[in-house]
Amino acid sequence: MSKRDYYEVLGVDKNASKEDIKSAYRKLARKYHPDVSKEENAEEKFKEVREAYEILSDPKKRQQYDRFGHSGTQQGAQGFGGFGGAEGFGDFDFEDIFSQFFGGGARGARQQNRARKGQDIQKRMRITFEEAIHGAKKKIRTTVYEECGSCGGTGAENKDDLETCSRCKGSGAVTMEQTTLFGRTRTQTVCPSCNGQGKTVRNKCKTCGGEGVVGKEKTVNVSVPAGVNTNNQLRMPGYGHKGVNGGPPGDLYIVFEVEEDDVFTRHGDDLVVDVPITFAQAALGDEIRIPTPYGDVNLKIPAGTQSHKTFRIRGKGVQNLRSKRKGDLHAVIKVVTPTNLSKEQEKLFKELSETDLKSDESLWKKVKRKFTQ
Repeated sequence: MSKRDYYEVLGVDKNASKEDIKSAYRKLARKYHPDVSKEENAEEKFKEVREAYEILSDPKKRQQYDRFGHSGTQQGAQGFGGFGGAEGFGDFDFEDIFSQFFGGGARGARQQNRARKGQDIQKRMRITFEEAIHGAKKKIRTTVYEECGSCGGTGAENKDDLETCSRCKGSGAVTMEQTTLFGRTRTQTVCPSCNGQGKTVRNKCKTCGGEGVVGKEKTVNVSVPAGVNTNNQLRMPGYGHKGVNGGPPGDLYIVFEVEEDDVFTRHGDDLVVDVPITFAQAALGDEIRIPTPYGDVNLKIPAGTQSHKTFRIRGKGVQNLRSKRKGDLHAVIKVVTPTNLSKEQEKLFKELSETDLKSDESLWKKVKRKFTQ
């Protein structure tokens, strides 16, 4: 089944501001969240709303979607894609929304104790033009937060220092009473003493300072796919920070920055190269060797070729990340004007110019009229 338009999903128009999009998402997320909604197919609708917000809240993803529709958001194929994970969307996540509308309570405490995926890491990698064209094996260093080996992630100096929270009695939630215009109300919220964990630490682990995790420098091997371009992203599952409460680790996202080349200019999967030739080669024709990223090839220059004439050499461009087909190389002819002529060369050019003018008298008359008006 084809996807619905993201703007339609959120109920906003295409000129909606970021605040309008956020407001629409908050309203629909509250309406369709599976834990509270009684709507039919609430879970599917919630996922649809969440996906629409992830795209439209990101300026770059929104621009791609506006230009290319749903196909413009599919860069995640073959390891490439955006950074939206299951835990966060833009500058806030659904857990904050849920707490705001419904309060934390016991559910908030359960959320604190459930297994959660670790945070993702984003790193930029600068590569050469040749590495982008052909692919490469690279290494990158990153700091990853892992479970503290001294305390096993508890944050306590030893197991006797881990105690049941005296305030919430281990439930992770406390009941609060307050007086409002409608009388006294009782609500449950996450215990502030233990932050919903149900346990407190008497003496913190000296290695991690009670955090339960420590930062470690790691070297990661990265396989750069042939055809990457600046701002393409490579997802490396499991190379992010440690998960929470036994959850899986996050992912590592490599964002590429490709250096410019002195010879080739890239336009998508196609390349452009300037090919200088002499007057004689342009007038008489010639067969020359021109560079490509895969080695030099022969190019036939027909007699009478003009400057800026473009020849296409198929299959000598950049490999497409999805289809693996290579683009084309466009060779742009540049007729070079000679300088520092010898006396003999000057004489030959003068004779040639006189021959040229006599052979095309009508053109010369047009030029004379232009300058004598």
